[in-house]
Amino acid sequence: MKYPLENLTDTEFESLTALICSEILGTGTVVFSVGKDGGKDARFNGKANSFPSKSEPWNGKIIIQAKHTQRPDASCSDSDFQSILKKSVIPAINKLKDNSEIDNYLLFTNRKLSGIQDTKIEDIFDEKTEIENRLIGLETMELWLKQYPFIAKTLNLNKLLLPLSFDENDLKEIINSFSKIHNKKGDLPKIPKRDIEKKNELNNLSKGYFDNAIKKNLIYLDQIRDFLMNPINSEYLNQYENTIDDINEEIIIHRNEFDKFDLIFNYLYKFIIENNLELKSNRSLVRLFLHYMYYNCDIGINE
Repeated sequence: MKYPLENLTDTEFESLTALICSEILGTGTVVFSVGKDGGKDARFNGKANSFPSKSEPWNGKIIIQAKHTQRPDASCSDSDFQSILKKSVIPAINKLKDNSEIDNYLLFTNRKLSGIQDTKIEDIFDEKTEIENRLIGLETMELWLKQYPFIAKTLNLNKLLLPLSFDENDLKEIINSFSKIHNKKGDLPKIPKRDIEKKNELNNLSKGYFDNAIKKNLIYLDQIRDFLMNPINSEYLNQYENTIDDINEEIIIHRNEFDKFDLIFNYLYKFIIENNLELKSNRSLVRLFLHYMYYNCDIGINE
């Protein structure tokens, strides 16, 4: 099973890297907090379990770093990655070396790595740092996820497999147009009152999520309804109806893969934002539209 690791956040990818290192190096893998890392996201000090081999494992100060990309087609031969190596990674290794903090270096990335490129990069590291190193690319990470399936379960990587087939570009167009007329001052919605407690129970949506995320958006729902019902926006309404049909079908098919509906909201939000980075400036409206879909009984179980 292959997971679309590009859909992880940088922090989630670092957690994945750390869990893998706990297996191949040992449970003594120490993870550092998010922020300026000085060229290290984690470290291991001692004799590795099985890396680079069981017969000849590394023994010493091992520095671990993770370089994540959101591009599904990214390769280690790309110029941007080569620039990261030369301008960031190599200087950081040399600084760690000067401070006697490193004996071996492990760099993880979800970029594709060919055998030719692997050798070239290791040679560059050898020449510029004189530190024994390994570059772990997408192919090896996928292999280790098969070897250690509990890691995928621990990080709930199955959430990445929801095959959402809806065209998020339709929703992007709707949100961008709505943002031009959106008034942040709203009144209580005129949308017919729902037995929302019953709907939340049917969908296993937590009270905490409803009270703290959806409830505050209720005063804006009529603005969306008026926007979609306006005859001049008939094309947007058509796009909206196609989108909710697609989303709802996927939710129905894959509902058992998510414990709470809270997780479905979180997945849909990330899926839309990460595939339409220009929506980041309107990301609050992405959540607002998802909450409208739910409260308006367009997605989720209603009876």
